Amino acid sequence: MLAVIGAASIENLFDEIPANLKVDGLPGVPAGLSEAAITRLMVERAGRNVPSLCFLGAGAYEHHIPAAVWEIATRGEFYSAYTPYQAEASQGTLQLIYEYQSMLAGLTGLDVSNASLYDGATAFAEACLMAVRAARQSRSRRILVPRYLNPVWRKVAHCLLAGQNVELVELAASGGRTDPAGLAAHEGEDYAALCLPLPNFLGGLEPVDELTDWAHARGMLVIAACNPTALALLKPPGDWGATGADIACGEGQPLGIPLSSGGPYFGFITCRQALVRQMPGRIVGGTLDVEGRPGFTLTLQAREQHIRRSKATSNICTNQGLMVTAATIYLSLLGSEGLRRVAAQCHANTRALVGALTSIGGVSAPYTPYFHETVLTLPRPAAPILHKLAAEGILGGFDLSADYPELGHALLVCATELRTAPDIEAYRQALARVLGVAVAA
Repeated sequence: MLAVIGAASIENLFDEIPANLKVDGLPGVPAGLSEAAITRLMVERAGRNVPSLCFLGAGAYEHHIPAAVWEIATRGEFYSAYTPYQAEASQGTLQLIYEYQSMLAGLTGLDVSNASLYDGATAFAEACLMAVRAARQSRSRRILVPRYLNPVWRKVAHCLLAGQNVELVELAASGGRTDPAGLAAHEGEDYAALCLPLPNFLGGLEPVDELTDWAHARGMLVIAACNPTALALLKPPGDWGATGADIACGEGQPLGIPLSSGGPYFGFITCRQALVRQMPGRIVGGTLDVEGRPGFTLTLQAREQHIRRSKATSNICTNQGLMVTAATIYLSLLGSEGLRRVAAQCHANTRALVGALTSIGGVSAPYTPYFHETVLTLPRPAAPILHKLAAEGILGGFDLSADYPELGHALLVCATELRTAPDIEAYRQALARVLGVAVAA
């Protein structure tokens, strides 16, 4: 290759890179291994994994995934399909995306869904940019964000938005949710949008009707940040307040995607029809061909790899297509009633978990209502307790001390539909041992 293009060496090929940006090597990175050697190494490492009871949520959740989901999703026609650049030749892929969009729009109670987002954090950031572009009654590039929005989402959004001069302004909170009394501090100020999580990061249920109407009365758009499983039981964003939220976004991982050490996951955005041209990514629509037969087509392609180029609403240039495939199959298998039953069992299990753990002296649950995770306060710091629980095969929850130090020795616990009564009792007994508290067997 070097001979053909006339470069003397690899160094010569990249000589435009400034010397101060180059590194001589990567300390600590071992020499390359053969395929056989790396396979053996990874098998050995996988063997160290120990099955654990998972009571950890905080944005990623262990749900039951029907076997059919990934049996179908990993068929060649789905598994190897990337994205429909020659769109109308990819009718199967387009139909799947169309069905996915229809189900997400129905779940959130809004008009339109896209299919081109990486995860919940980037979906939230894109929703903020979308709101800034679409807020006709505001010239502000500021967005009100509750303190109890997922802290990882806030950090990712700050990285993506700061360069575009979009500011996230934190709302006051108390009692495990946004404090409506704190809104008075923002009266008369100009904001493009208000974000409302449901449930919030602590599992609490925000007063979404009141907050939505407050925002709309002041010319703001409303961004809903939702757990899709919770929407099977809770009021969808499209029905919040008098006129509903304007944009909904969230993490799609609960819909048939395994935890997989943190990914890949996928994000979703839905919105009202009036905002559709501000939506990033692409939208698949139904149509008729010249002979009147139904088919599918890319209706809107606001991506820089398509016709929009430099005028694109976002630099999102691909999608988590395989994850969306799995989510579509998952939702199709469960149906609305199945998803409702999953959500109801999650809530029931978390109530049972809270009841069991608060029977231990020194453990309390300060906040209600909640969906399928909530805060527990402990008599001493959570980190050492979680470490000891992990040694007993229990992932006991998420330590809140770094993100919310004002909560004290606080732990976020979660119980999905997979947790059983013996699982919950095993956690109760283990926590009591760690705390040195006697409980009934």
